[in-house]
Amino acid sequence: MAYREVGMIEVREVLRQWLEGGNKKTVARRVGVDAKTARRYIAVAEGCGLKREAGAAGLTDELVSRVLLELEGWREREHGETWAICESRRGRIQELLEEDVRLTKIARLLGREGTEVPYSTLYRFSKEELGFGKATPTIAVLEGEPGQELQVDTGSVGWLWGEGGKRKLKAWIFTATRSRHRFVYPTLTETTADAIEACEAAWRFYGGVFRVLLPDNTSAIVDEARNLGAQIQQTFLEYAQARGFVVDPARAGHPKDKARVERSVSHVRVDCFGGERLKTLEEARDFAEQWCLRVYGSRRHSRTQRSPLEHFLAEEKERLLAAPVERYDTPRWGWATVDRDQ
Repeated sequence: MAYREVGMIEVREVLRQWLEGGNKKTVARRVGVDAKTARRYIAVAEGCGLKREAGAAGLTDELVSRVLLELEGWREREHGETWAICESRRGRIQELLEEDVRLTKIARLLGREGTEVPYSTLYRFSKEELGFGKATPTIAVLEGEPGQELQVDTGSVGWLWGEGGKRKLKAWIFTATRSRHRFVYPTLTETTADAIEACEAAWRFYGGVFRVLLPDNTSAIVDEARNLGAQIQQTFLEYAQARGFVVDPARAGHPKDKARVERSVSHVRVDCFGGERLKTLEEARDFAEQWCLRVYGSRRHSRTQRSPLEHFLAEEKERLLAAPVERYDTPRWGWATVDRDQ
């Protein structure tokens, strides 16, 4: 019988976001699980004594372990013979659905062709396997609450002109959704460790942590890009849990999901690093930070009609989560080869 393995990180993330006030459907979408699965995790946790009013302090390792024990042994319902019949006629059902034929009529047409299946099975098969009845997701066009969302994009922004020749310079570009206050953190690579290092620098720059980080589908943060429910890289997800923010990746192929940073890479390349001859990474980082504060941050933004720095200080800075005090120790995961007796 098929089953779905339940991991501690996934359960903890669902419970953590729910305790922080997220509704169950939103939490399920962000974590990448079915809404029914999220509701089950929460119900089991409440049965184990977790109370929402207690906040994140109630989410202990002991409680998560108890929830996992309760969930262990859960198995998905095995499909019967009529489901196999639907599977054998998948192409025909898909064809009729694409022609906007009603599902009740599809059941009758299949009956005429010698395939008798209960309507309930046909409905479940069409919904789970062929996407029948799923509403098209929409994105609300909102500026967002102060201190809530920070968008981030990455890309090549220029060159470092060292003694050994020039090296390609990349950058992590953070933009506050509401105030448009921007932070640029140059790097030479785009690994998960670089992503964590850039986020740590961003929290120092902003003086606090935004509650939601909206990245593009860079492999440093997202293991598997999907339109909904992208799979977050495990090391980065653990980092997000430690710092108390939520990762909500943009949908693949939907640039409007992160519209605040969609053209930021070309702008930073031209306006910040264009024509410069920076020699070291530290010099590039100092130069980028000063550009964010004195050049980009002081201009009047065409959309908000306020300078990003002024807007950020007036509305967002005081609403951020507390900035980290201790340095985050980034774990390194890998496969090890050991002797059989080890």
